[in-house]
Amino acid sequence: MRPVTRTTQTRKSSAARATALGLAALLAWTLHGFTGAPAGAGPSDTGLKGAIDEILTDPRLDGAAAGVVVADAATGAVLYRRDGGDRLMPASNTKIPTSVAAMALLGPDHRFRTEVLATGRRHAGTLHGDLYLRGTGDPTTLAADYDRLAARVAAAGIRHVTGRLVADDTRFDTRRLGRSWAADDESSYYSAQISALTLAPDTDYDSGTVIVEAAPASPGARPTVALTPRTGYVRVDNRATTVAAGRPDTLTIERAHGTNTLVVRGEIPVGASPTKEWVTVDEPTGYATAVFADALAAHGVRVWGPTRLGLPTPASAKPVAAHESMPLKQLMHPFMKLSNNMHAEALTKAVGHRVSGRGTWEAGLEAVDAYLVKEGVDTSGLRQADGSGLSRMNLIPAQRLTDLLLAVQDAPWFADWYASLPVACAPDRAVGGTLRRRMCDTPAALNARAKTGTLTGASALSGYVADAAGRRLVYSVVLNNHLAASVKDIEDAVVVTLASSDTAAGEIRRAEPRPGLRAPAPAASLPAASLECTWHKPEPTC
Repeated sequence: MRPVTRTTQTRKSSAARATALGLAALLAWTLHGFTGAPAGAGPSDTGLKGAIDEILTDPRLDGAAAGVVVADAATGAVLYRRDGGDRLMPASNTKIPTSVAAMALLGPDHRFRTEVLATGRRHAGTLHGDLYLRGTGDPTTLAADYDRLAARVAAAGIRHVTGRLVADDTRFDTRRLGRSWAADDESSYYSAQISALTLAPDTDYDSGTVIVEAAPASPGARPTVALTPRTGYVRVDNRATTVAAGRPDTLTIERAHGTNTLVVRGEIPVGASPTKEWVTVDEPTGYATAVFADALAAHGVRVWGPTRLGLPTPASAKPVAAHESMPLKQLMHPFMKLSNNMHAEALTKAVGHRVSGRGTWEAGLEAVDAYLVKEGVDTSGLRQADGSGLSRMNLIPAQRLTDLLLAVQDAPWFADWYASLPVACAPDRAVGGTLRRRMCDTPAALNARAKTGTLTGASALSGYVADAAGRRLVYSVVLNNHLAASVKDIEDAVVVTLASSDTAAGEIRRAEPRPGLRAPAPAASLPAASLECTWHKPEPTC
């Protein structure tokens, strides 16, 4: 792949090429869908501009805002632009600047390290001092990892600790939630609290959450409730009832505001599948430390003193055991494929600590902004309020997303980052991610790679695709203020049009938006696509 050269002369040349391409497109005849039928009534421009303009006339966008930019990946020449400079809410497309800045500033081989250290002296199996559990922001640490740390403490000969178990989460600040995150998302797993010391319940790595599973018992009895991992850190308030088979399943599981009480309500019929929810915990540092303390006890290590949270590890402390995360280039896959918000926020704070020694959102976002400027992206017209896009304060024009996607192609880590993008219609969830049921049976299938983005009234798709002649294109589609439940097929129509056309020759085959059309899901989809599809647990709708 040819790198993008960012010089004034190249930009002028690119602009000239773009003008030439636009003139050629005006002479080309637009073709409908995938059939090759000539276009009927429509815009006077029968090239790429006319095709995409026609797609954006979909009535679901009446009164809405659309920013769309398409560029040649090799030259940077803009082939199509519609309100590309308008500041729109990008939803999870915010993860694009966060992820590339993390790759550049932390490095693709960066690993988070979780350590156990000790103060005082050891004698005959007794540590006369404190045991410290120190985290650096790993959002992928599992209960099994804490169990291995505890086993290594026991293997080091420590059987008794006369002092305290201290949790050191001071790599990050104590601000747990991002700016303008919705209060009614408090117990939703995609809005978990951020800490330098946390725990994920399974290999989707949704840090700061516990899995709660409620299964029917006999009629009239309380459902059975199980936690993963098993922990006493949260309390279950089971108010639900098992009812006769055939009755509606109304069971819900939520964490009560400001507590670690998980309230199970409603009814679940005999014979129904268990209800399974990923629920956030209050104060993930305490959660991780409680699971580690249980693991210590299971391995025969008794801590006699109290547990303390949020204290720094003394410089005199000696290492006892350590766990390292997967490298960042591998962590990018669950992060980007599954649009993991907590990974984005942990990386934002980690970048802040790496660049300025401050593990805060402010420091991290300043570092991301500085990196974008270094890559030639004009950041004066955008606002990034968090790392994930969960905040509705984020405003990024489609042109700036396109500029960034063009700029990073010459980075030494680009191939690893590119591999983390979801792939259209790739059925394996670890490959297709949020695109695994989109653009199937089209030239974009297994071709387009992109980051998706969804919040209520905001939808985005930005990435790369090869056109029908093999020309690589970069695109960004950001749609806002629509009232429709979903406008994903409008985004898809833009990308499928690019994949179906020979854009250099002006041979354009316009794809029609096809509402509701995608590969079948194994479970019924939710009626509205107001959130990223992978955020619907346990069965993602993508």
